[in-house]
Amino acid sequence: MPTQRDGQPVRIVPDAERRARLARRHGVDPAARLPDPVAATEAMTVLHATEPATVHLSVHARVHDVTVDEIEHALYTERSLVKQLAMRRTLFVFPRGLLPAAWGSASARVAVQHRSRLVKDVEQGGIATDGAAWLAVAEQAVLDRLADGSAHGAKELREALPELAGRIGGRTDKKYDISIAIAPRVLTQLAVEGRIVRGVNGGHWRTSRPRWTSMASWLGEVPQPWPAAEGYRELVRRWLRTFGPGTEADLVWWLGSTKAVVRTALAEVGAVSVALEDGRPAFLLPDDLDPVGPVGPWAALLPVLDPTVMGWKERAWYLGDHGPALFDTNGNAGTTAWWDGRVVGCWVQDEDGTVRVVALEPLPAEAIAALQAEADRLTTWLAGVRVLTVYPSPAMVAAR
Repeated sequence: MPTQRDGQPVRIVPDAERRARLARRHGVDPAARLPDPVAATEAMTVLHATEPATVHLSVHARVHDVTVDEIEHALYTERSLVKQLAMRRTLFVFPRGLLPAAWGSASARVAVQHRSRLVKDVEQGGIATDGAAWLAVAEQAVLDRLADGSAHGAKELREALPELAGRIGGRTDKKYDISIAIAPRVLTQLAVEGRIVRGVNGGHWRTSRPRWTSMASWLGEVPQPWPAAEGYRELVRRWLRTFGPGTEADLVWWLGSTKAVVRTALAEVGAVSVALEDGRPAFLLPDDLDPVGPVGPWAALLPVLDPTVMGWKERAWYLGDHGPALFDTNGNAGTTAWWDGRVVGCWVQDEDGTVRVVALEPLPAEAIAALQAEADRLTTWLAGVRVLTVYPSPAMVAAR
């Protein structure tokens, strides 16, 4: 295990300290829970929102006595939390103030890639010979329809705007080649560019039926996107505060960016190189080098795609050998049960909505009791609502 790098002493951050940092900063230790949905989101930098229920369950795991109404107030009334497509073409909930950083960096990168593919699909699908021209007309039609501050579901927009007509795919007999409407892709393009936004949800909190509206109408005043370098710098700074120490590989994966972008941002925030327990180099912010003391044993139940589980690419220090049981083949995390900084199983709901913990290893009586207490807490909060997922892990499938 190295104690020096380039002739200079290197601070070693053992796995036990990483787990203590996670417990406190992520608000997952019941003794370190956070005051409200905004604080919980800021603590995690962003929340995963690919599945709408994840947002609510991630907040519940970190905030004492939070209600669905309080979460929805932050999302749809106060609008201090905003849904935005960004890193790795993933939908997240952002603290409102962080949006301009993403718009100029991670979201902009995804927007360029998505536009290129969309134009190509329009042409190859036979919708138009000039995909870029067709897309420009379709985008303008959506923006004109939403210019009055109204909000509409995707189906409403598709039916009202002939410019959105058209389907792609379904030209072969291959199972994955299915015919789909092009309209949602147009809405995605406008959303990743921050021109429109998923507004009030038209369905239950565990389902996704967004009412699309203009970003100007939603926010009132839309700030300018930051320059790319500044945006990446802020995202990296926030990630290090939440997830540090982390490796270059962790950051490249989380940002969905390049090594060059990550290295530049690390240098600009003054990130300090440290060593992990296994000797790999990692990084901390320069004002975050003091050792973090241990915390008492704690239990938590986190939902599918929770940001704590998805925060790092290199996860053995908290997953152990359980990774294949807890992630699907595309790398999507299922539910997780945590004991003292490590994932020890998953959780599922029975037919009556009762939350049941499924351990993947022998656990002490203290852990079993603490996890059952968290299961009872979540069962009470859900009040019979069953949360389904399209990303069940092998362990969840087996448990059901």
